[in-house]
Amino acid sequence: MIGAKVIAPIVLGVLMLGLWEGIVRAAGIEPYILPGPILVAKTLVADWGTLEPSLLVTVRITLEALAAAVAIGGLLAVLFSLSRWIELSLFPYAIILQVTPIVAIAPLIIVWANNVELSLLICAWLVAFFPILSNTILGLRSVDPNLLDLFRLYGAGRWRTLVDLRISGGLALIGAVVAEFVAGTGGNASGLAWRILESGYQLKIPRMFAALVLISATGIVIYLLLTWLSHLLLRRWHESALPES
Repeated sequence: MIGAKVIAPIVLGVLMLGLWEGIVRAAGIEPYILPGPILVAKTLVADWGTLEPSLLVTVRITLEALAAAVAIGGLLAVLFSLSRWIELSLFPYAIILQVTPIVAIAPLIIVWANNVELSLLICAWLVAFFPILSNTILGLRSVDPNLLDLFRLYGAGRWRTLVDLRISGGLALIGAVVAEFVAGTGGNASGLAWRILESGYQLKIPRMFAALVLISATGIVIYLLLTWLSHLLLRRWHESALPES
């Protein structure tokens, strides 16, 4: 079953790439309009010296923003679960952060922070924070009541129960990358998002696609790592991690 989950998307992906390359060649589409996957791969190799530093910037900002979102969102989720009054007081402001378009406030953050990496980190954190908070709260509140009773029966206090049953999330990583892209519209960025904008300005469309490939690959790798980590943490006790029958 696992083999099918891996082989099926790979086969489909190869077929789609082949179709893409065939259409580009058959229609004679110019590279500055739509490059074929072979040209994109060649560009990725040829321009690696330019793209690799930008990739490192994007990955670093994404991971730092995720770490901050998990730390702050997890802490607030614990506080919300302990006190209904704290939740009623602070959760509306968390919603405000979520519904405020990052594209509208990114230029202000860039000006106020007066630091490129700090402004990108703030933008990425704003995107990643609310999904972490909301999903952690959902996880804390979806604990089996019978399991909670068992903890209480064995004398586990409130804090002990929360520590032993904590759930963390790794959502909105793609949103963090998008935040870096939005902040890059101000012209003060050196990550992959800025390379995409720069390539568009210079009509270097193959490089633009190469940068997009790197962003997608980074998102996939982070997703797989978090899925693996989630499986390690939950496989012994949570039904969501049980193997399919």
